[in-house]
Amino acid sequence: MPLRLHGIRHESFEREAELAVWAAEYGHSLAHTDLWKGEALPELSSFDWLLVMGGPMGVYDEDKYPWLAGEKRFLRQAVDAGKRILGVCLGAQLLSVVLGGQVTRNRYGEIGWHQVQATPQAAQSRVFAGLPQAYEAFHWHGDTFSIPEGALWTAKSEACAHQAFEACEGRVVGLQFHLETNAESMREIAEHCADELRADAQPYIQPLPKLLERPERLGDLRRLLDRILDNMAALG
Repeated sequence: MPLRLHGIRHESFEREAELAVWAAEYGHSLAHTDLWKGEALPELSSFDWLLVMGGPMGVYDEDKYPWLAGEKRFLRQAVDAGKRILGVCLGAQLLSVVLGGQVTRNRYGEIGWHQVQATPQAAQSRVFAGLPQAYEAFHWHGDTFSIPEGALWTAKSEACAHQAFEACEGRVVGLQFHLETNAESMREIAEHCADELRADAQPYIQPLPKLLERPERLGDLRRLLDRILDNMAALG
């Protein structure tokens, strides 16, 4: 049965990317709200599945981005309404806060291709079922979230322990890393956030040429993304 997906976007250069391709391939509809343009959030009745995307701001930057307060209330309402919700990077951090967790500065910035490992709790997950025990993912973040009480902690990396969680019996999923990345979205974030690719002894921040190496890795990301999305879609 086709699903109604809705993307919440915080910046022009962090869009749904391969999430939109997956939706189109399955015949699902995809609308979106651009909060950075001042667009209004959708009615809860208008969607089945929420995609909460990334952005360069922090979850607590409500003085600079007043719409963050309304977004958090909206996400809480969507959780309570039983919607499927996938949060990516900033989106995952927002979900953590909405579910009672906290977001803090990570010890390291993490940008580029870094290995992610499944945690022991991942074996209890329906959403992460079928993923490898370890895989390479694309990262671009400086903050980290805590695992909300009652959620499953499903992935970690060397630079950042809390990489993924699922809550509400798999309906709500947070990914710190970016499986939705494709060549265009990587180019856009690298162009708009180039100042973060600094070479000042940050051990987990890779230079641009390193990010662009081995473009076949983008296909590997898509296969991982498909597994997670297919599992979430199958929850019913």
